[in-house]
Amino acid sequence: MLVRDRMSRDVVTIPSSVTILEAQKIMRESRVRRLPVVDHGELVGIVTYNDLLEASPSKATTLSRFELTYLLSKMTVAEIMTRNVITVPPDVPIEEAALIMQRHRIGGLPVVEGEKVVGIITESDIFEVFVETLGIKEGGTRITLELPQKPGALHEVTGVIKEYGINILSLATFYEEGKPEYRYVVVRVNTVTPQEIVAKLREKGITVTHVWIAPLGERGHVLPV
Repeated sequence: MLVRDRMSRDVVTIPSSVTILEAQKIMRESRVRRLPVVDHGELVGIVTYNDLLEASPSKATTLSRFELTYLLSKMTVAEIMTRNVITVPPDVPIEEAALIMQRHRIGGLPVVEGEKVVGIITESDIFEVFVETLGIKEGGTRITLELPQKPGALHEVTGVIKEYGINILSLATFYEEGKPEYRYVVVRVNTVTPQEIVAKLREKGITVTHVWIAPLGERGHVLPV
């Protein structure tokens, strides 16, 4: 999955001449938390909801409401925007965009093709991909396994599931710091009665650490392991 597959294409942008008050209004009406700043078709900065909050005078100020409004009506986003904008091209894998956001502690990236802003990818988009990748909305049962880092370990697991004619809805792997010789594998299978599968996995010496059966109502429940 690439950034272009999940980015928002209808990007709201503003010129650097927009005032703080105008930017606040645009964010509020558009329901966005960041605005790429574009002058003459070129990305020159980005301003976020937090930037606008920090630019606003403290509530402890002695200025009147009219004085505050006057000050904000004169200040433009050019004075507060981040100029060295971190961007991504549309053909970058979605996980690369997530890694960039994590490393730089930012909640969104303008997507740029050439010099043109063609989209924006945010932490909310990444979260949606995470939910989809883990198959959470598909229901079924989530089985967590501790597997050794050796060829064929995962093949053995999928072989057991195949024996019961049950589909795998999603599969993801994670690692735990301090255990480099193991991977934690989360398999979501299309059943709410996984007891026989779990027993068979254990019979083959596979470590099952957690079993979560999808919710029938508000919440799911854990199968004792």
